[in-house]
Amino acid sequence: MKSYTFVFVGLLAVLITVGLIFLFVPTSPPTPHVLPAPTNIVFLIGDGMGFEQVKAAGLFLNGKEGTLSFESWPHQAEVSTYSAGSEVTDSAAAATAMATGRKVNNGVISRAIPGDDRPLETILERFASMGRSTGLVTTTEITHATPASFAAHTVSRGKNPEIAECYLNQTRPNVLFGGGGTLKGDAASAAGYTVVTDRAGLDQLDTESVTHVAGLFGEGHMPYEYDYLAKKDLQYDVLPRLSEMSRIALRILSRNPQGFFLMIEGGKIDHAGHGNDLARNVHETIEFARTAQLVMDWVGGRRDTLVVVTADHETGGLKVVCGNGKGVLPTVTWLTKGHTPVRVPAYAWGVNAHHVSGIMDNTQWFQIGLGLAPLPAPSTMPAVAEREAAAMFAAGR
Repeated sequence: MKSYTFVFVGLLAVLITVGLIFLFVPTSPPTPHVLPAPTNIVFLIGDGMGFEQVKAAGLFLNGKEGTLSFESWPHQAEVSTYSAGSEVTDSAAAATAMATGRKVNNGVISRAIPGDDRPLETILERFASMGRSTGLVTTTEITHATPASFAAHTVSRGKNPEIAECYLNQTRPNVLFGGGGTLKGDAASAAGYTVVTDRAGLDQLDTESVTHVAGLFGEGHMPYEYDYLAKKDLQYDVLPRLSEMSRIALRILSRNPQGFFLMIEGGKIDHAGHGNDLARNVHETIEFARTAQLVMDWVGGRRDTLVVVTADHETGGLKVVCGNGKGVLPTVTWLTKGHTPVRVPAYAWGVNAHHVSGIMDNTQWFQIGLGLAPLPAPSTMPAVAEREAAAMFAAGR
């Protein structure tokens, strides 16, 4: 019996020793868990669209909040938006975070700043490298900060000629639809793009054969929806709306059996927010929601697609006080003419959409889109900045 006891105690000592050794051996950081990756991604960004912008549009359109098309999607979250150097981001830094999974300074377009200034690979570029089609659709000028962050690399969002050059001769998205201006039709045509400049040209495209198309609609940003409805600006008699551009983009990109990435931006929501212009803000958000529904109608019963609706940041510090019935603008207050640090909404449907929940960071979209379980969000903005932001909003309310 004593010999058995001795053997047992000896084995136990060995096991404890081995366990302690493994306990203190340094381990590699966890690698992201590989998930089924979406074949197609439609990534819709309401520029400047916070929770209150969504609420205001639903109250006007349907008389009730929670009634825009994407608000019924099964997976929803709140998303932090701070940039590398500021609790209040701009569109360039926010879109870069979404496109690359990296925080950068305000004004930077998909370059490692702070850091070594190298170009940061975007999710659009990754999809193109896999033989998939890519596209950008926006109501702003096509070289504006949000679309640029998915398909260009510049130290400043203001370098529009550089952004246009990157589009045409480097990243070459198959679809470029938005306001004209810096990106000229002659340059796009010389780079092998079919160029259209109005709704008639867009509708006449042979979507079964065209490979690269630039829709350059007007000069600069596109018109406000409200101004057309109020007969203040009739350009939408000839120019396509966001939903119309998106419908054609889907037809072109979905021909590729390997899949596609499409970014759609409701860019004028932000512009109306900067002006504290509720009527224009509401109508831009409604058209954005209409576009999201068009995307879902295209998706149908597909099981290979991820659809996301989110924002780059909130603009204006909007607060809905009360609704006033369907077709009547709600009573609201505005806090600022600029951007704010509040979290923005996210809504998702499809492949990996279940990862969209709780509180997220905008850098996590990159991993979700590539079929990786989202890594932990970067550390939140400094406590001092959080207190300052909270104090600012408390004072404004």
